[in-house]
Amino acid sequence: MTVVSTLSRTAGRPRSRSSAWRGLLYIAPAMALVILFFVIPVIVTAWMSLHNWPLMGAQRWIGINNYVRMIHDARFLSALRFTALYTIIATIAIFAVAFPLALFVEKQRRFVGAYRTVIFLPVVVGLATASLLWVWLANVDSGFIGPLLIALGITERSPNLLASFDSAFLTIIVMVVWKIAGFTMIILLTGLQAIPADIVEAARIDGAKRWQRFRYLTLPLMRRTIALALIISVTGSILAFDQFYIMTAGGPQNRMISVVYYIFNQSFVSFNLGYGASLSIVLLAILVAISIVQLWLLKVGDEKA
Repeated sequence: MTVVSTLSRTAGRPRSRSSAWRGLLYIAPAMALVILFFVIPVIVTAWMSLHNWPLMGAQRWIGINNYVRMIHDARFLSALRFTALYTIIATIAIFAVAFPLALFVEKQRRFVGAYRTVIFLPVVVGLATASLLWVWLANVDSGFIGPLLIALGITERSPNLLASFDSAFLTIIVMVVWKIAGFTMIILLTGLQAIPADIVEAARIDGAKRWQRFRYLTLPLMRRTIALALIISVTGSILAFDQFYIMTAGGPQNRMISVVYYIFNQSFVSFNLGYGASLSIVLLAILVAISIVQLWLLKVGDEKA
């Protein structure tokens, strides 16, 4: 038996090594793309952040001065606060719409396929295109929202929805929910459909009410799906740029400048490429930290389960 087992282990080593090399060969194209389009650009950006890097002329090494500068940059801190506010409100609004929609289309009923298609349709529209569409809808003279508000008796004359901070912010939130909620709904729908039907039926037979089944059964079993949707929503909100650039151009009173918008201004308007690179590195660090916290909270939930 000893000789046979030794021979079998010896014969298995080349095969396992061959399988390992074959696995590396399969993932090599993906690794090459990640290195080419993510790792190398991040390294170059980090190198640029340590320099005074103008658009024209020679670069000059300044160490961490760009990072020290952003600590005292009131406009950058204001952009951070606005981005945090937008991320919180947009994420809550998206989930508040997407979760009921997912519960609605999860049940088999007539025309449920049509409902899913109609709800998902805005997702295929580009964010820049959607922003331009809503600029037209909110237009005072030729838009659709103003006449609709007048017809409903909410206002007496067509309002300029993008003129004040509150109305412009609300308009952007509504646009983003209209654009993104269908995608989040599909993610949540996959989680709902993965819940075994016999478990739900057993809970119903045991007398659990609809809210009890949702709170103690649906939400715990959908923890991973909700975490995925949350990470995607938070990341997309932090990286928001198109809607603010197209719909408000950062106004009114430059109060709607997100972090990405501010990086764009510093890099491609003021041509402070080194400072823009340092802002990008800090934003990447913030995104990584938030993702780690979310994944840690997910792991804590699994341990408790």
